[in-house]
Amino acid sequence: MLTRFLSKHGFKVDSTMTGAQATKMMLDNPYDLVLCDYRLKDTDGAQLLTSIRQQHPQTVVIIITGYSDVRIAVDMVKNGAYDYISKPLYPDEILSLVNKALSQPAPAPATQVNVVEPHAHEEKPVPVSEQQKNGSRYVYGESKPSRELFRELTLVAPTDYSVIIFGETGTGKESVAHLIHEHSSRKGQPFVALDCGSLSRELAASELFGHEKGAFTGAIGTKIGAFEQAHGGTLFLDEISNLSYDIQVALLRVIQEKQIRRVGSMKEIAVDVRLIVASNENLFESVQKGKFREDLFHRFNEFTIHIPPLRERIEDLHLFVDSFLSQVSKELNKGEVMMSDEVWECFRRYDWPGNIRELKNVIRRASLLTPAGKEISMAALPLEMKSGASFTKSPIANGDEVDEEMPDMPLLDANDLKSVALKAEYNKIINVLKAVKYNKTKAAQLLNIDRKTLYNKLRLLNINY
Repeated sequence: MLTRFLSKHGFKVDSTMTGAQATKMMLDNPYDLVLCDYRLKDTDGAQLLTSIRQQHPQTVVIIITGYSDVRIAVDMVKNGAYDYISKPLYPDEILSLVNKALSQPAPAPATQVNVVEPHAHEEKPVPVSEQQKNGSRYVYGESKPSRELFRELTLVAPTDYSVIIFGETGTGKESVAHLIHEHSSRKGQPFVALDCGSLSRELAASELFGHEKGAFTGAIGTKIGAFEQAHGGTLFLDEISNLSYDIQVALLRVIQEKQIRRVGSMKEIAVDVRLIVASNENLFESVQKGKFREDLFHRFNEFTIHIPPLRERIEDLHLFVDSFLSQVSKELNKGEVMMSDEVWECFRRYDWPGNIRELKNVIRRASLLTPAGKEISMAALPLEMKSGASFTKSPIANGDEVDEEMPDMPLLDANDLKSVALKAEYNKIINVLKAVKYNKTKAAQLLNIDRKTLYNKLRLLNINY
């Protein structure tokens, strides 16, 4: 496929399925560029890269990689590969990268390319949390939910569909939005993120659409809004459900007309923006409750991505922890600390209500309190983690039974009025959690309390799900 595609674009292309044959071919022809799959029948891309660097240091090498090999490919770039590209392969992306690697605006007819690839095809890994620029950019998950997340992400990224990202607080919604942008044809254009939850009703229009000088009190100059800033690229609107009704109306018009009007101006400005929106509430439920316009919801809902919470991908925990330990070590400019067995067990049993963000903050705290090269102890963990120990199961006061996998609250005095009330609360919360499949946001809504109050009650009643 690559041979036919590149040949049509003016390249002279040879291909082979093995590293040994590729080495022989390179003795006969001084190839300008090698596209090499990491997994080959007789060797791997790392060994072939070393051979090429030794024999033909001027040859440009691009690694083709699939699931479980991206981190290795990144290391290979550090060791001399020009770049890597992940499966599935997209023609425009391949052509752009080849042209860029050869440092010319268009490929010359005599340019020779060697394609080395196996017969197998593997899935890509799943990025789940964006890193700071002083560490590796993404943490890659290997669990089934994480792999499914990335499969959906890479399917929708090359399109121009609007995307709704739904996930609990701290799951990495902005990171997923970044990845959609970076896997799209707009990746060289601006990515602008705006937190709608922090916007007052008065400022929302100005932040989204901009304003002219003198448009309102305090408008001392012209302001360019988020839509204009993101022109040609991607606009990410976080906590979209917090926008007021009148701003929702204005936003619907902008999406329909692809034009914005700054506050205080009569001039229409054309904008070309891909929209990605996020919410920790189910937007469809917000529509049913009358909190969000149905027509605007359908404008956004060309594709929906659900980010699973950390508790549903605990098998990825060691990847996140290792990455954050390394990153925080650089932040603090000190040697890395290690995880004790006791802390690992606590991490695995903890519910992680704050998800990836909470995990990173816990690692920061523990690394700060632990001397370099030493093991993190339980004393370095936050109080809410240390107080999550399980209690022995006991029957519920009213005789109702709970599934065996659910924890029970500690034994209390059945004659004490406060204890009876706590047991009733416990039973109600358990039943609601089971009904909503342990989605705490939905549970809080059904119980008519906020999420913080629910989390406090979960800790008080020893409910760790």
